[in-house]
Formats: sequence, structure tokens, C-alpha cells
Amino acid sequence: MGRLFGTDGVRGVANADLTAELALGLSVAAAHVLAEAGTFEGHRPVAVVGRDPRASGEFLEAAVVAGLASAGVDVLRVGVLPTPAVAYLTGALGADLGVMLSASHNAMPDNGVKFFARGGHKLADELEDRIEQTYRAHASGEPWDRPTGAGVGRVREYDQGFDNYVAHLIGVLPNRMDGLKVVIDGAHGAAARVSPEAFARAGAEVITIGTEPDGLNINHECGSTHLDKLRAAVVEHGADLGVAHDGDADRCLAVDAKGNEVDGDQILAVLALAMREAGSLRKNTVVATVMSNLGFKLAMEREGVDLVQTAVGDRYVLEEMKAHGFALGGEQSGHVIVLDHATTGDGTLTGLMLAARVAATGRSLADLAAVMERLPQILINVRDVDKSRVKTSQELSDAVAAAEAELGSTGRVLLRSSGTEPLVRVMVEAADIEQARAVAQRLADVVKSALG
Repeated sequence: MGRLFGTDGVRGVANADLTAELALGLSVAAAHVLAEAGTFEGHRPVAVVGRDPRASGEFLEAAVVAGLASAGVDVLRVGVLPTPAVAYLTGALGADLGVMLSASHNAMPDNGVKFFARGGHKLADELEDRIEQTYRAHASGEPWDRPTGAGVGRVREYDQGFDNYVAHLIGVLPNRMDGLKVVIDGAHGAAARVSPEAFARAGAEVITIGTEPDGLNINHECGSTHLDKLRAAVVEHGADLGVAHDGDADRCLAVDAKGNEVDGDQILAVLALAMREAGSLRKNTVVATVMSNLGFKLAMEREGVDLVQTAVGDRYVLEEMKAHGFALGGEQSGHVIVLDHATTGDGTLTGLMLAARVAATGRSLADLAAVMERLPQILINVRDVDKSRVKTSQELSDAVAAAEAELGSTGRVLLRSSGTEPLVRVMVEAADIEQARAVAQRLADVVKSALG
């Protein structure tokens, strides 16, 4: 059996891979592991539990709450809120543990369980491994130590979470955005209420799409993975920019006034220069992943900003930032971390800071984003293959070497297995888009034949 925890918690098809029994068991295991680690020492433990609007989140939330309370943890249920809101509230309320139920940008049938440690930080790999070991030991027959009587956890609703989080977002903005017209696509997800409210309080005129979640429509042809409706709405309404979130709102992509995409690399570039101007870009450094466009790297070099690159995954970006005291980092996909104000990627905060920069400078988003030129980049997701053999297949290794030799210094190749989905990602970058497309398709075909 493979490792339960991926790069972003435990995910799978709800009620098939991710069952109520698994969610309950992981929650009890998390409580036991954190207790053994001394996290709860000297006080009664408290957990913050939130979710996105997926229908399956209703029964999974019930399972998680039951598991935590049965292990002696008091639970504050904050309801439907973004992942970064749960992380923020975990820290702001002094809770010992945060739990978010979401599968982020995945389709509606999927769901996931993500744990946050005290302070709202993602759990270290070691703690996740111990939680999984503890869960498996119990599943094999090892009994839990169960409190009784007054020792069981108590459960209550925490209705102030929404207002507390929005107030936090508004409080950290460098300036208002009065006069700005913004279209927000909430992906029918966790940001459907939060993001429009935050932008409105910051002074923007707000137009919304994708903000009517019904439990089944999350991420469906909307949000950061489907920008067409946002592009059309921005142009139709003559808006200054558009902002798109994913299901749990830990990421943000944007479009300019003409409907052109502004991706995570461009957003990072704009924010890096804004923060440097404000004196908050610590060590004059931004952190990104190896998936960042080569154009981003060249832009930062030209602007005199140092760039540190990590493995793919916002957790690795965050680890690098925390280890070296950097203030800004993120991914091309729109996960942007502003560590002075958030402990994880925060799509609403990112969108607010981007719009605030437009308002402060009086420049269009297209003009600001032009600080970097995106080189053609082709990404192909290859499904139904054995992603565990990406690094060991000689056939695949030879194909990559041949592709790199063909591209030379004007491009690059990156193959990686997804940490959250059963697929292999093939990324090729080149000065010429047709060359990038041809090389990427050739490599995708090799992936299918070698790993299928």
C-alpha cells in the first residue's frame, strides 16, 4: 500500500478512496501523535475544522469532528472557508491543530484532508508519517486510548471566522483600491463569499461569477483551471482585471483588461518589485519552483532580484522561505505565499495585493505584468501510467536526454509525477512554441509506452 499523504494532505475519490472511516481514523491518529509530541502538554487541546462546499465535505467533516472529539480534542467548526482562512484562524485563535477538508482544484468527486500544526503551519513530513503509522497500527487491531466522561472533546460552531479572516486581509493591504473594477471567479468554491466581500471592503467595484456553490459545481468549467468565462466577463464589463481562485482558494490567477492570462510567475514578479519598493522583500529574494517559466528567471535577473528555486509543491517553497527568512514565494499555478501575512498560499490575499498594486501605481495590470516575457511552455498531463517509475525508466531517461540535446540552451524539459493526482506531467519550454509542442508530445508518447 502506498503512502497516504501526498504533497498536500490525503486525497482521493470521496467515499471510495477517502472514506468516513479513513477521515475519522486519521483525525484520531493526528490527535494521538500530536499529544505524544507534547503539542497538547498542560492544556486541553483545541482544533479548528473547515471545509470547501463539496457535498462530500459534509459527511467527511462530521467524521473528522467525531474523531477529534473522541480523542479528547475540543473542536471549533468554522464551516465553509478557504484553506488559508483555516490556517490563519488556527494561528489567530491559538489552536493546537487545524483541519481542512478540500481537494483544491480537483473535480467534485474528489476530496481531501489537510492538517495544520499550531500556528497554522503545514505538518512536517515526519509528523505526517507518524500519523499514518499510528492510523495503520490501529487499523491492524491496536486499540486507541479513549477518554471518557468530561475527557471527551466538545464541539461548537465558530461563526466569527468569516469576519475575522476578512478583517485580517483588509488590515494587511498597503492601500485601498477605490475606483477599480474587478471581476472575481470564485470557482463555486470556498472563496465564493470571502473574496467578493474582501475586495468590496477594500473599495473595489466587484462583479462576480462562479460564486453560487451547490456542493456539486465546484471547479466545474470555472475558477483558476478554466479561465474562459473570466476572460469574457472582464471584457464584457470593461473591468480593470479579473481574479480566479481554485476550489479551496489557496491560489490565484488573473486576467488583464483585455482578457489575457496573468499567471503565478507574472504575479510573483509584480509583487516582488512592489515589496522591494516597500522594503519588505527580505534579502531581496523571491522563491519559486523549477516549474517557473524561464522568462521569470530572466526578469528577476534583469531587475536585480535574487531567485531561489525548489522542487514543485508550495510546501517546498514554504520550507525554503521559513528556513532562510524569505518573505515571498510561489508557483506558476498561482500558489503565492506572503509569509509576513500568511502561513500558506492565499489566493484572496494574492488577488488583493495584485489589485492594490494596480490601484497604487495607476498602471494597467498588462503593463505591470510585462516586466517578464513568458517563453512558450507546453504542459501535458499523461494519465493511466505508473508514475512511480518516472525516475527509474531507462527508456524515459534516454528520451529526455535526447530532447534536452535538441533544445540546447534555449529550452528545458521537466518530467514529474503529480503529488496530488494519478498522472505524470511533461513540461517543455523553448523559444519556439511549435518546437516545444512537438518535443512535449513526443515525450508524452514515450511516457505512455514506457510507463503504461
